[in-house]
Amino acid sequence: MSVSVQEETASFGDLALRPELLHSLSSLGYEEPTPIQREAIPPLLQGHDLLGQAATGTGKTAAFALPVLQRLPGDAPGKDPAALVLVPTRELAVQVSQAFHRYGRDLGVRVLPIYGGQPIGRQLQALERGIDVVVATPGRALDHIGRGTLRLHAIETVVLDEADEMLDMGFAEDIEAILEATAEDRQTVLFSATMPARLDRIVRRHLRDPVRIEMGRSAEADGGKSPLVRQSAYVVARAHKPATLGRVLDVEAPTAAIVFCRTREEVDQLTETLNGRGYRAEALHGGMGQEQRDRVMGRLRAGTADLLIATDVAARGLDVEQLTHVINYNVPSAPEAYVHRIGRVGRAGREGVALTLAEPREHRMLKAIERVTKQPISMEKVPTTADLRARRLELTRAALRESLLVDDLERFRVVVETLTDEFDVMDVALAAVKLAHESSGIVADEEEIPEVREVSGRRKPERRGPEGRRRAPGGEVARLFLGIGRNAGIRPQDLVGAIAGESSLTGRDIGAIEIADRFSLVEIPDAAVDEVIAALRHSTIKGRKPAVRRERDTASGGGRKKTTATGKRK
Repeated sequence: MSVSVQEETASFGDLALRPELLHSLSSLGYEEPTPIQREAIPPLLQGHDLLGQAATGTGKTAAFALPVLQRLPGDAPGKDPAALVLVPTRELAVQVSQAFHRYGRDLGVRVLPIYGGQPIGRQLQALERGIDVVVATPGRALDHIGRGTLRLHAIETVVLDEADEMLDMGFAEDIEAILEATAEDRQTVLFSATMPARLDRIVRRHLRDPVRIEMGRSAEADGGKSPLVRQSAYVVARAHKPATLGRVLDVEAPTAAIVFCRTREEVDQLTETLNGRGYRAEALHGGMGQEQRDRVMGRLRAGTADLLIATDVAARGLDVEQLTHVINYNVPSAPEAYVHRIGRVGRAGREGVALTLAEPREHRMLKAIERVTKQPISMEKVPTTADLRARRLELTRAALRESLLVDDLERFRVVVETLTDEFDVMDVALAAVKLAHESSGIVADEEEIPEVREVSGRRKPERRGPEGRRRAPGGEVARLFLGIGRNAGIRPQDLVGAIAGESSLTGRDIGAIEIADRFSLVEIPDAAVDEVIAALRHSTIKGRKPAVRRERDTASGGGRKKTTATGKRK
């Protein structure tokens, strides 16, 4: 179903919103609706279901929050919530809850964020007193529903925000259970940055003739033009990635940046490396408690940290206003993850930068991302030592110019006058510039990083049948069970790439590979089993995080078709 909204919708007043909402929007400085707000608010006010594809930064929170607030009862609010918003992360739950408070403050709206990691007693008390809108992560919402503390009989609207992220995090069954527990005549709103096929089941089962809206970036950011995100990549060998990242950051000089890593260990190591290089870097990953995460985000938003080094899961739902750069320390395993990451910059008319460090074997993954996003990723050369020296001299020049323009330098005149009695004034200035330049505290980086040729063709796969399998010293071989298989589109090269990319093993260390519909078996040296299991448990394959363990004897049951590394079934 499609709904046409007239272009003359130039202000929020044209959308027939309540005076209290218009007053709140005006006081917040909102002058006119973004395209997605113009498209979504009218059909939502009319009670239609809605399916919206919208990137971060398009104004989608207001697009669903304002209609929800408009439809709340004015005089006698009930005790149980009239609207439920499901979000993937605790951070997004807080952000969306705060947005509802801001827009609905003149209505006295009662909003409660519900997520793990906070005292449940406080949530229980608020629910008992009465709530209008609940913003929750699916797991914690289902917990309250099971306890009988979150009652759904009065729910008129359910919003699924960042639905694809919730599916990626394994919330599909929770979402289904929650929707089944609400009234069939409810209004259902689904927003997602991408529309993977697995969302179709939820759409078909739970949305009734939805209005469909597709938006790319924020209104201010595109205006019908290409997104204001500069996308670049550097092809570099793994051993030189930390140094390359440091150089790229030195040249780019971001105001604030998120660097995405695959594993917790990588986050911690990179944070230590960058702090040693003089950056104010903070780590964020799933091994941290909520209080610690809140402190990290507070330092980033307050400007006392420059860089956030994070895993995908830990950074989901984060919205940092001053963010200028997103950096992929590894190429994302799925184009959807790349789309989510770069959606955090280039917002509200500001230019943003998305940079990716790609190993040679990952080059074809960049091409796949380009095909899906239909946006070019320019290949750049790693900054040389000469580039760094030039950049640092430019920073020194800029600092001196600022000092000449704004500082009171009179008290230093006597030093210059005394020295010019003995030296030429230009030599005095050169010595002062040298001291200022060297006092920056930046360690000289004189080692050149070797240039790597881009790898555009496919590597000829090795046959990995039993007769050609390689064994660890002493012949000890073990088999790994991975809970992902042919149904997820897994190929032998996916498994080889994941193991070689996350552990110390190379492709030549990996033996026979068997791929069944729902799982895979991979032979590796027995001595490396613990290392590989630990590495894969913190990474994704084809966008999923499969169970990984040493194969049990009972795992090799009959009826399995064997696939070698050439991809042929036996």
